Amino acid sequence: MFSGIIEEFATVVAIRKDRDNIDFTLRCSFVDELSIDQSVAHNGVCLTVVSIENGTYVVTAMRETLERSNLGLLKVGDKVNVERSMLMNGRLDGHIVQGHVDETARCIAKEDANGSTYFTFEYKDDREMARNGYFTVDKGSVTVNGVSLTVCNPTQNTFQVAIIPYTMEHTNFQDIQIGTVVNLEFDILGKYIARLQQL
Repeated sequence: MFSGIIEEFATVVAIRKDRDNIDFTLRCSFVDELSIDQSVAHNGVCLTVVSIENGTYVVTAMRETLERSNLGLLKVGDKVNVERSMLMNGRLDGHIVQGHVDETARCIAKEDANGSTYFTFEYKDDREMARNGYFTVDKGSVTVNGVSLTVCNPTQNTFQVAIIPYTMEHTNFQDIQIGTVVNLEFDILGKYIARLQQL
C-alpha cells in the first residue's frame, strides 16, 4: 500500500530481458535501507526487490505489468518515481494507492500556469472500463506515474492536473512532454462503488 507521495526518482542503470520478464537495475539514495522482498512503487507500479548489490537494486516486471504500464518503454538513464510502502503509524498524505497500474495515458497538452504547470492526459475511451470504475471525477484523486494528484476538468477520457514547482523538481514530471506515456491508477474507492452498483 502506498500514498502517492514520491520520495525521489531512481535512475535506471541496467535493463535485462528474461523471457517475458524484464529485470530493472536502479540506483537511488535509500538503496542501503532496502531489503530483499520489499515492495517499492516504480512510476506507480508495485514491484518486489529481488537483489541488492553495489549501491543498486533489482526489480522484476512480468508481462502483464509491462503490457499495462510504461515500464517497458524505460531506457538506461531514465528517471523513475519511487516510493516505499506506506508506514501505518503516521498521517496519510496523498490518497490510498495500491501500486496496481490500471492502464497508460498520453500527455496531450502542457501549459504554463504562472508558476505551476497544467498537464492534460488522454486515456482509452472504453465504456466497459468506465462502468468498472476506471474514470476520473472533478476534484477526485488519480495517480499518474505514482504521484497522487487532484483531477481537474475531466471529460469522458481526459483530465488535467496542476503540478507545483516542488513536484516538478522532485519527480519525473520534469521529463513529461506532449506524447509522453504515463501510468494511471484510478481511485480504488470509485472502483468499489462501481462494483457495488453492478451487484
